[in-house]
Amino acid sequence: MHRRKFLQNLSLFAGGQFVLNGVTFQTLQGQPRLAKMAQQSRNDKVLVIIQMHGGNDGLNTVIPVPQYNLYYNMRPNLAIPDSGTRKYIRLDGTVPEDQLVGLHPDMVGMKSLYDEGKLAVLQNVGYENMNGSHFKGRDIWFGGGGATDRVSSGWLGRYLEHEFEGMGGSIPQYPLDFPNTDMPDPLGLEFATDVSLGFHTEDTVPAAISIPNPATFFDQVKELAGYNEEIKVDPRGFPPTGPTIPSLYRQELQWILDIEKGTDKYAERLQRVYQQGGNTTVTYPQAYAFNNSRNPIANNLGIIARLVNGGCKTKVYLVRIGGFDTHINQVEPYDNTLGGHAALMYHVSSAMKAFQDDLKARGIEDRVLTVTISEFGRRAVSNNNYGSDHGTVAPMFVFGSQVNPGIIGKNPDLAKISENYGNISDRKEDITDFRVVFNTILQDWLDVSPDDVRDRILPTLNQPASAGWGDPDINDKVPLFRTGEVTSIDAFVNRRFRLEDAFPNPVRDFATFAFYIDDPAKVQLALYDTQGRLVRILVNDHRGPGRHEVPVNLSELRAGVYAYRINAGPLKGTKRLVKS
Repeated sequence: MHRRKFLQNLSLFAGGQFVLNGVTFQTLQGQPRLAKMAQQSRNDKVLVIIQMHGGNDGLNTVIPVPQYNLYYNMRPNLAIPDSGTRKYIRLDGTVPEDQLVGLHPDMVGMKSLYDEGKLAVLQNVGYENMNGSHFKGRDIWFGGGGATDRVSSGWLGRYLEHEFEGMGGSIPQYPLDFPNTDMPDPLGLEFATDVSLGFHTEDTVPAAISIPNPATFFDQVKELAGYNEEIKVDPRGFPPTGPTIPSLYRQELQWILDIEKGTDKYAERLQRVYQQGGNTTVTYPQAYAFNNSRNPIANNLGIIARLVNGGCKTKVYLVRIGGFDTHINQVEPYDNTLGGHAALMYHVSSAMKAFQDDLKARGIEDRVLTVTISEFGRRAVSNNNYGSDHGTVAPMFVFGSQVNPGIIGKNPDLAKISENYGNISDRKEDITDFRVVFNTILQDWLDVSPDDVRDRILPTLNQPASAGWGDPDINDKVPLFRTGEVTSIDAFVNRRFRLEDAFPNPVRDFATFAFYIDDPAKVQLALYDTQGRLVRILVNDHRGPGRHEVPVNLSELRAGVYAYRINAGPLKGTKRLVKS
């Protein structure tokens, strides 16, 4: 790319761009306030953000089961059915009734992750009096403010600025001294053609070029030493030292040359760690079976897993998936479970399942947290075009081996829809403010102190403390992370899938075997002797969710020690039985 083209693109891009395994990267370049940089981050944890661009329909993503009749009546041309082969997936039958939900039928991957204890669902996330504009809505989420707060920088940029700011000692100058041996990687990477507001720092935007007269600025580029516009030759030039170009322009041109140099180094470094990361043993999904649409994020997530495994120190990754602005044709006229939104649900769900499996196979899943965001949900009342219009709050998903699995918050109250012009209520008493979620991630995942969160990263948090998660303050945190190493996750799984002790045990004549499954499954329950030989099949059929008791006459069984073993979907277990 010759310099004029580079300059034209730089007004959109945040520093440099390069291609890795067929995917275009944008490097988050540091800015003047990042002149003092620490050599190491506080930890090796990574945050991945999946931006569902356009406003995801939360009600068809997470269906409020106890209010199904209200849900269906508000959107009969969109509602996911509660019966048939494509009915909603019941997520968890063990939660309180006001938290019972179903997932879209194409979210099998997320259901599996939930069953493994690697998914938390946060209900009614947004902010008070949500803005229905795509652009303003994204700015608010990325800026980390409320509906009326003015934002010119992003909470991710402010976090990275805080994370890598020096505490004295050596003061490497950006961009001349970056990348360096201590921080060889970009602070953040975004898979897009531009860098979002979320990465902007306090004093400047990632592109960091202010050009009052672009035409005049571009004209000056032709005067760079070594540049020849006619033959498009662009050897590296140097800004003139004479009076022919104003000093401001010379500074900007020097900055561009330094950015080009740094971007080349970043590209070389990331190519190297990508190779070090090694091939995956996991197959990532490529297309949605019902319309053969390509999965737009699976390859990106695979690259992130490989980069992290290869030693990349980048702290934040942002992956964008579009298509969520579903005013028309959200579903197929002949089937509410199919269509554009169904494909998007499959893409996110299946890609995340593969990503988590990949991280686990590589032994790095404890280091990576993934969260979904979208600028708003969709209106609860559907329109006449098999679609849904701009709405308010919606669920968020948080993935990882260290999350506290479960459903956080109650279902949206659909009885209030008539009071909110067809929307889910975004009053502070009914919502979880997104800043509470970010505050939790910053403090409990990224190890940022409460004072630094409040003073530097999320300054719009309330002081003093206020009541509820809808009016956020620095002390508000959602129970997003596990409190124990093993016991908490074991308790979660065992509550939903368990083989119970037979009774009585020891047994003389009749014994009752019991098990609980939270999903429909083919159940195989059998009795074995101490040599591992099959003695009797106790159950071999499909069972629905819930607790099941199986009474068995064992009077003819020889006295001794036996084992009974179950295989029922995710439930696999063995227990001991004594026959007297």
